[in-house]
Amino acid sequence: MIKEQNKRRLGAKAEQAVRKYLEAHGIDVVEMNYRCRQGEVDVIAKDGEYYVFIEVKYRNTVQYGLPQEAVDKRKQQRISKAAFYYLYSHGMGDTIPVRFDVAAIQKEQILYVKNAFDYCGMGC
Repeated sequence: MIKEQNKRRLGAKAEQAVRKYLEAHGIDVVEMNYRCRQGEVDVIAKDGEYYVFIEVKYRNTVQYGLPQEAVDKRKQQRISKAAFYYLYSHGMGDTIPVRFDVAAIQKEQILYVKNAFDYCGMGC
């Protein structure tokens, strides 16, 4: 139980660091921790005309790989489905330009990857 609480605390801290990073780079955060039946998106932001769906991954060490490597095809598909649902449930349809980014955090350093993957909600 304590280990799970620590993971949640670290995750929340990482997401807040990404929020500050985005705001410092002129990207407006619209929503944090969006959840629906289709999946979850850590951060939804607006960058110019784009709605950006961002996955935040934190690793203290690279023992199990780089943080961005944890965003596999299965995870990309769940994020894509959640993004699709978000757009339609907010009346935006499929004409809104979207982007899928990954914020990879290792210790205190943020590697922000724009266009980390393409939409793959119906299969990758």
